[in-house]
Amino acid sequence: MTTRLLIIGGVAGGATAAARARRLSGTAEITVLERGPYVSYANCGLPYFISRDIEKRSALLLQTPEGFDARYRVKVEVRTEALEIDRKGKRVRALGPAGERWIPYDKLILAQGGNPIMPPLPGADEPQVFKLWTVPDMDRLDRFIEAEKPKHAVVVGGGFIGLEMAEAFRSRGLETTVVELLPTVMGVMDREFGVQVANELSAHGVQVVTGVGVKAVGADRTVELTDGRTLPADLVLFSVGVRPELTLVKSAGLLLGPAGGLLVDERLQTSDPDIFAAGDMVEVLHRVSGKKIRIPLAGPANRQGRIAATNALGGSMTYGGASGTSVVKVFEATAAATGLTERSARQAGFEVGVAVIHKDHHAGYYPGARELTLKLVYERRTGRLLGAQAFGHAGVEKRIDVLATALHGRMTVHDVAELDLAYAPPYSSANDPANLAAFIAENDLSGFAPLVTAAQLKAELATPTPPLVLDVRTLGEWSTGHLKGALHLPVDDVHFELAQVPRGRRIVSYCRSGFRAHLALRTLKENGYTDLANVTGGWVSIGLEGGFDMEDA
Repeated sequence: MTTRLLIIGGVAGGATAAARARRLSGTAEITVLERGPYVSYANCGLPYFISRDIEKRSALLLQTPEGFDARYRVKVEVRTEALEIDRKGKRVRALGPAGERWIPYDKLILAQGGNPIMPPLPGADEPQVFKLWTVPDMDRLDRFIEAEKPKHAVVVGGGFIGLEMAEAFRSRGLETTVVELLPTVMGVMDREFGVQVANELSAHGVQVVTGVGVKAVGADRTVELTDGRTLPADLVLFSVGVRPELTLVKSAGLLLGPAGGLLVDERLQTSDPDIFAAGDMVEVLHRVSGKKIRIPLAGPANRQGRIAATNALGGSMTYGGASGTSVVKVFEATAAATGLTERSARQAGFEVGVAVIHKDHHAGYYPGARELTLKLVYERRTGRLLGAQAFGHAGVEKRIDVLATALHGRMTVHDVAELDLAYAPPYSSANDPANLAAFIAENDLSGFAPLVTAAQLKAELATPTPPLVLDVRTLGEWSTGHLKGALHLPVDDVHFELAQVPRGRRIVSYCRSGFRAHLALRTLKENGYTDLANVTGGWVSIGLEGGFDMEDA
């Protein structure tokens, strides 16, 4: 018998599911309902059309209803909204250009995605206020810029889309401000990466305001902040998060999960055995924490669509979850992450270790080397890798992809230390930054060279019995600024000046990025000092953390 497969949602997961279903079955009757006017478009590319990095709008429209029908024999109905699921009768009530009707199904795949959150603020409906989620959103925004020639833009929200749009607006010549309620932009990453992203934004003329919210949008083309400040805003773009589209599933009585998304099992089957789901609306297993979460990213949505279609047509594929691997371009820099951040790992209850390096992305003697910040988060008890984050101007996504693969394989930092990675001077160093960070983690776990983070040092300095801080940089580095109260002893002098270093007290050493402080720590350890630690990431990480008492020579 012919299987009637109905798919609700025609972008990312839904479009992938439809194409996969046809490859699996030449006889299935496949129908896709899409509420918007377009199907299978590159929504991740929308900001790059606004910036004109992508010059042709048509490049974003990957498929049309006619093209889907011609290639896959899939019937796509755009501008058609699903209003009700009659689970008992196995039919969906839909409203489209031809009116309202019931569409029967044997198997149903839900891929409705999510909707951008628009806070109910005064002035949120002003004509200069925008969101960016669909092609019509993009068109409306682009027409406004072309017609109104705005001079000042305010981006509310410093996440992925907010950062991409800040760059797009600067590319179009707008004076741009990013307003983020959290203490740093890019709040899905740890603080030091948010600081580096903000620095990159500032270097390209974007003003960054953090720790403050938006109170109202004025008809006079201003934005009022919660701290009383007013910003000029000919154009306002909200990018403060996405909530799953659950209206239909709630009315159908399908079960929701603890993270607020649609509950599915490892086969992406909902609480109704004839209904599967994929994409932003579902919650899935986080491969590292083991908890159910929502990961509204295009990569997982597409893979889920493929699996949902397979199982809806009788297959037996499973989805093992996701690590939340993500990347964002910020002008000339890149920020990327996979797995758990230090913050989220601690919140999940892990005993966390952290190793940070600031290292050239390829051999320093080869022209063009750029410094890369790489942070590993690991479980102290087992050495298991929990997550990684990186920022830099070259080589970032390469390392994060390597470490995402390591996470998928449940590798330890010892495994990462042994990875045989490609090396030639234009591409890496003999020991890749991923290897080096793992070496540092191994030294920490073994007690060979214990680590503290900059934040941990700051906390220790605030206690009644603070450690002695040993600065082992050169005199020139020391004179440009150092921690107040630090003992200065260049690394090459430590062995000869041990009398200056008191015994019986905790000692924390730092240099610019960690290596020289590691050497100093080993010298002290070999000479009988016991309570020692090295600031992972050194002076660079201290500066990114901020909040320390500093002084000049």
